[in-house]
Amino acid sequence: MEHHDPNEVDSHPVAPRMHLKGNPKPHIGPHRKDYEKEHAKTVGEHSDEWWGKMARETLYWFRDFKTVRTGDFENGDIAWFVEGGLNASYNCVDRWAFKHPNKTAIIYEADEPGEGREITYAELLREVCKVANILKDFGVKKGDTVSIYLPMTWQAAAAFLACARIGAVHSVVFAGFSAEALRDRVIDCQSRVVITTDEGKRGGKTIATKAIVDAALKECPSVEHVLVLKRTGNKVPWTEGRDKWWDELAEKVPSYCPPEIMNAEDPLFILYTSGSTGRPKGVVHTTGGYSLCAALTVKYVFDIHPDDKFACMADIGWITGHTYIIYGPLANGITTTIFESTPVYPTPSRYWETVDKYKLTQFYSAPTAIRLLRRLGEHHVEGYDLSSLRVLGSVGEPINPEAWHWYNDFVGRKQCAIVDTWWQTETGSICITPFPGAIDTKPGSATVPFFGIEAVILDAESGKLLEGNSVEGVLALKHPWPSIARTIFEDHKRYLETYMKPYPGYFYTGDGAARDKDGYIWIRGRVDDVINVSGHRLSTAEIESALILHAGVAETAVIGTADELTGQAVHSFVTLKPEFDYDPKHEEILEKELTLQVRKVIGPFAAPKKIYIVNDLPKTRSGKIMRRIMRKIVAGEGDQLGDLSTLADPGVVEYIKEKVEQSKKKNEAKKA
Repeated sequence: MEHHDPNEVDSHPVAPRMHLKGNPKPHIGPHRKDYEKEHAKTVGEHSDEWWGKMARETLYWFRDFKTVRTGDFENGDIAWFVEGGLNASYNCVDRWAFKHPNKTAIIYEADEPGEGREITYAELLREVCKVANILKDFGVKKGDTVSIYLPMTWQAAAAFLACARIGAVHSVVFAGFSAEALRDRVIDCQSRVVITTDEGKRGGKTIATKAIVDAALKECPSVEHVLVLKRTGNKVPWTEGRDKWWDELAEKVPSYCPPEIMNAEDPLFILYTSGSTGRPKGVVHTTGGYSLCAALTVKYVFDIHPDDKFACMADIGWITGHTYIIYGPLANGITTTIFESTPVYPTPSRYWETVDKYKLTQFYSAPTAIRLLRRLGEHHVEGYDLSSLRVLGSVGEPINPEAWHWYNDFVGRKQCAIVDTWWQTETGSICITPFPGAIDTKPGSATVPFFGIEAVILDAESGKLLEGNSVEGVLALKHPWPSIARTIFEDHKRYLETYMKPYPGYFYTGDGAARDKDGYIWIRGRVDDVINVSGHRLSTAEIESALILHAGVAETAVIGTADELTGQAVHSFVTLKPEFDYDPKHEEILEKELTLQVRKVIGPFAAPKKIYIVNDLPKTRSGKIMRRIMRKIVAGEGDQLGDLSTLADPGVVEYIKEKVEQSKKKNEAKKA
């Protein structure tokens, strides 16, 4: 994505709706100094007092804590609220079901307009308890893992919270992942139980969810029970003894299940993310610190008040869905939204119809969706009453200024705050963000650190701290915060090597960043081998491993390149085995096969946008593939390749340039 000079971007004052008479008064504001004063209490030597107070005010503890925090990055022994006992399910459901049982907990907006419904806190509590009792009947105990492969149905929230209720650790796998990807994740976390559905519905299409699960479980002998939600009621493959219908078992078990008291440091969930090696990385989050930061970021970043209706349009299978559909909003006792459809089904007005219908107050989406809707035209937004909205959020990648302005002008009608949030699976919750009632915003900038976050910029080579403003380097975080991931499941060494070792004393984010003249932070995208496609983090190694499984592939190099719709797109260069027989005149047949290979191993969202069949790859004399050369050529910067002295065969560069050029011409001819 193109970089804008941060120092030349105009800032936008705090949005009118944040201080409109009749609207709730923002928690932080109206000036930046109000934010700075509060932030100062949350970092440094006296910050334990602030965090202890916030933890006690925000969450219900069955057992109080004495120690606010202990441990550090270097030793990888971080722990918060050490003696505390709590339950995430109780904090998200029970306390609100007792206080206001008939309040809407979840707005379920089903794929087909008009088929959704609202679920109250009382109903959610009953469903959570029923699923918890079913899991107990399956023999699931505290500390066991349960794999969840569910689409965007409201019952998915009940599945998460049922696990949390009995102390089981949920491992949710995005329902767009392939059978192979699901299999690897079930095996890695050793689940004996999988929760899924007969079929999924999305964008008017039916997805064969149960069939995908069956294919995955052929190689998962440890799985004893599969709990199946009836979403469509169509006939699906069935394994007697192993597979059980959710609705049938729910009729047999009681509607109340006492919550298990968990230590603050007991794991709440595992969530797999792309690693730089092919094996998935199971990031582990804990009960206390994660729940607290999920709740606080919803409260302060989106300026939540008791009657708000919050909508995050992410998928529950990603960290954004975990934190900002389920744990964060429900821990605040407000109404959250589970949106099953797509932004364009049945028309590109679907989001705005939903906002108008339920009078949503906050709306959190990804730049990809905003870019898509911008391209389809603002007439799809017109005619809807969006005056209930106060805060519009963006997540997944830095939002480009064009999309920011469209979001601001046509969705926010220049009245709403826009929060461009930066965080990661590993951080658990938002780390850099505007505070809507206090911080002037700049299109494209994530602006300032959240409470407890000390964001620093380091020189990539020396690791030296870059002081002052107008600097650019690698983004790192100083000092632990409560929702930082504690480990990688069964691979603590990898956790330390990935995040703590690159720059000792800091948490390494893998992102480049700049700090502008006003001290605002601008995220520059990955500095490692991770590609961000539509907010999905994909490792190049993972895609390369999928391609190499094809019988004809000898070697492969995958790069990310700018794409105006998805932010980045996957481009793959492939060399073939000499004995592999194919017709170069019909290259597109092989390209299709290779694309299918990636879809099958990882999932459709990882499919390369372009595959180049080449006879060699640019390598150093020691055999290291020089991906930066291919990145530059694809970006049209073939004349700015820099130092090529280490190349084993400089002739390859011209050959690759030619290949890319031919491909571009072919594409243009197709369009014409």
